[in-house]
Amino acid sequence: EKDRERQAGGIHFVEHLGGVIYDGLASFYQPAADRRRILVERSGFPSDRHVVETHLSWHGIEPAEGLLEVGGGGSPAGSTTETVVRALREHGEQVAVVFLGGVNYATGELLDIGRIAEAGREAGCRVGFDLAHAAGNVPLSLHDWDVDFAAWCTYKYLNCGPGGPAAIFVHERHSMDTSKFRLGGWWGTDPAVRFRWAPDEPFEPRPGAVGWQLSCPSVLSFAPLGPSLELFAEAGMQRIRQKSVRLTAYLERLVETFAGSRANFITPGDPDARGAQLSLRVPGARGLQEALAGDGLDTDVREPDILRLAPAPLFNTYHEVWRAAWLIAARLNEGGDPGG
Repeated sequence: EKDRERQAGGIHFVEHLGGVIYDGLASFYQPAADRRRILVERSGFPSDRHVVETHLSWHGIEPAEGLLEVGGGGSPAGSTTETVVRALREHGEQVAVVFLGGVNYATGELLDIGRIAEAGREAGCRVGFDLAHAAGNVPLSLHDWDVDFAAWCTYKYLNCGPGGPAAIFVHERHSMDTSKFRLGGWWGTDPAVRFRWAPDEPFEPRPGAVGWQLSCPSVLSFAPLGPSLELFAEAGMQRIRQKSVRLTAYLERLVETFAGSRANFITPGDPDARGAQLSLRVPGARGLQEALAGDGLDTDVREPDILRLAPAPLFNTYHEVWRAAWLIAARLNEGGDPGG
């Protein structure tokens, strides 16, 4: 992120992802008579769907009435962004908040975040993103793109492991407004009054994104974050992304070469429309995952039939990618040697 984003207090690391998404939507989903809907991706992350539906219910709105669903899994490159923009042009006056995943967890599709934020502003909506699969994966310029709010975890591409802290971004035009509604929490209180113990005084939030923090962070879970961020600072996100694009394209080409028509990728082929991920649609994906684990290759399955591959540029080598493609093709080719 840009230096001014940090200087404005627009990014803050907090305790867990689910909590900051709830808190962010509490501030930015304020339905009115003519704007009650939340625009979401039909194939979005399930827990995000739970959060959104809960917020609708909180305001007495049935999900069938309050959700505006767009897109679907396995769509061509750029089509989800196009579908979102088109939906905002057609129904934007009904939408209070747009809330999407920056990179789709199942397909690996990377949305054009800046374009969606612009379309949301033109429609009069607030725009937020779950960047759990984007942070540390693709370059982000949330301030420049004028995104209202975003949240992400650190236990995927930012290397902190399960239970690692989360982060929240709130644009400075909101984060410095201490009168803006939010869920009040112990650690989001202005330190000057936090220990005054005056029950008759109102909640006074800290300025900046830190004002959205609810509770004390775990020091132990934060321990891996500093060394990880130092690696990102040393390598630079642009260089990481360049290697990521090459590794992912190399893996894609090798699997297609070795496995031919059996390689049914649902991830967009355009490198600018995906992260460090390739998703294969495979009948019996769980069995394939188990077989590959026996071969020494760690993959991931999303039910019912998606096998996910993530060549991580900070760790994986080109030889490892070649080896992975060979093993995948051997299994797709019914156990035969792919001939590479």
